[in-house]
Amino acid sequence: MVKALLGQLALAGAAMSAIVVATSTVEPVYVGRAPVVERLVGETWRDTTAARAPWAVAHAEVAMRMPQFEADRQAFAADLRGTGRIGAARADSIALVAVREAYVQKVPPALVFGVLLTENATFRSSARSNVGAVGLMQIYPKYWVPTLGRKFGRDLRDDETNLRYGVHILAHYVYTSVNRVAEPTPDAVLSKGLLRYNGCVKGTNTKGCHRYPDKVLDNVERYAKAQCGVGVAECVAKPIQVAMETRGR
Repeated sequence: MVKALLGQLALAGAAMSAIVVATSTVEPVYVGRAPVVERLVGETWRDTTAARAPWAVAHAEVAMRMPQFEADRQAFAADLRGTGRIGAARADSIALVAVREAYVQKVPPALVFGVLLTENATFRSSARSNVGAVGLMQIYPKYWVPTLGRKFGRDLRDDETNLRYGVHILAHYVYTSVNRVAEPTPDAVLSKGLLRYNGCVKGTNTKGCHRYPDKVLDNVERYAKAQCGVGVAECVAKPIQVAMETRGR
């Protein structure tokens, strides 16, 4: 049933892609500034979104067998290389793990890319913040290793281990934020989830932490050219909305 649905969605998405690109106005918009999901006539955008983001509607094992997975992996690696801060071999290695975990945890690979670039712009595996966060996605070992260590391992300086933690935590904060906002729209859920990932919660005294969602999506808009050529809404917010709807069924 799922495979048949995905096949129909992929065909529909391919047929409509030219129309969507030609008729959509692509404007970078960010959480906290303006609604991320633009108003569209009808509901056909969901079919196109599902074709571009099969992870949002299918089990990860099914989605990763589809051509879009390899396209996403290559685009992620290309965007890493495009920063000029990382070599091709390491970009490929990081991209494979990051996109795989994004599919498993049902979050947009471009969102993972934005968080990664915001947390560790130089991609240093040994990076350690002044509050003790470690590695590519700046994981707090005292809190998360006791919780996730048996499942993902304990060496947060290992890129694969760190990415598995980071993507899992990001997905957890995004989707549990559905019940933490007054109106669970994609922009509200993304904003709340990213603030929680950053530790910017009530009572925190970290100066300027409320700007974290904007910083993440600024990095997506600026650097994720291969992943988000159709716009930030199409590669981040709309897939989140479809995934939220799918999870709610």
